[in-house]
Amino acid sequence: MSPKKVLLALTSYNDVFYSDGSKTGVFVVEALHPFNTFRKEGFEVDFVSETGKFGWDEHSLARDFLNGQDRVDFENKSSDFNMALAKVKTPKEVNSDEYKIFFASAGHGTLFDYPKAKDLQDIASEVYANGGVIAAVCHGPAIFDGLTDKKTGKPLIEGKSITGFTDIGETILGVDNILKAKDLATVEDIAKKYGAKYLAPIGPWDDYSITDGKLVTGVNPASAHSTAVRSINALKK
Repeated sequence: MSPKKVLLALTSYNDVFYSDGSKTGVFVVEALHPFNTFRKEGFEVDFVSETGKFGWDEHSLARDFLNGQDRVDFENKSSDFNMALAKVKTPKEVNSDEYKIFFASAGHGTLFDYPKAKDLQDIASEVYANGGVIAAVCHGPAIFDGLTDKKTGKPLIEGKSITGFTDIGETILGVDNILKAKDLATVEDIAKKYGAKYLAPIGPWDDYSITDGKLVTGVNPASAHSTAVRSINALKK
């Protein structure tokens, strides 16, 4: 197993979600910041989604979220980021033995497809069983809904500490009623469902990430970089 490969998961869900008619999908910086962090540390990074396709969360394209060097990297068709995205894999094209870190990026789209993404969940559980790290940021912990620890057969997050986007944050964004109407579980819901300890930041927009052994989680877009750094450090330990 190569010590220098990361598999970065993307949501395949890309449809109208917000009350203004905008689509959800991959939240740009929640894929871009981890990608750049891993590349800077010498890791190869491959992208994967359950269907091999993805689309952007349209709110994540706003200047408030995407500016400076991030926007330059995003708009440069020949950036390392875009070159890697052009080769998004399907799970069937992935050999889990090659990867030391499985990183679940986010966007509200993950709440729709990650809990049903059995192929992605299988890859993540195999990486973990091989001594690798599973990391997830913001809504990425939706991947844990149905994810089992291959060695114990129990839910992977049972008895562990995790974080992820807060219920308070959903209310502030004005999407809590949308989630209820669509019967979507929040990260806090998933933690309760599987007996995990949910840890919240002081403020929903703070940079906040935590490590529990080989499990690393972060709370929001501002935490994408620190979650990637923690996953590298968890791997070293």
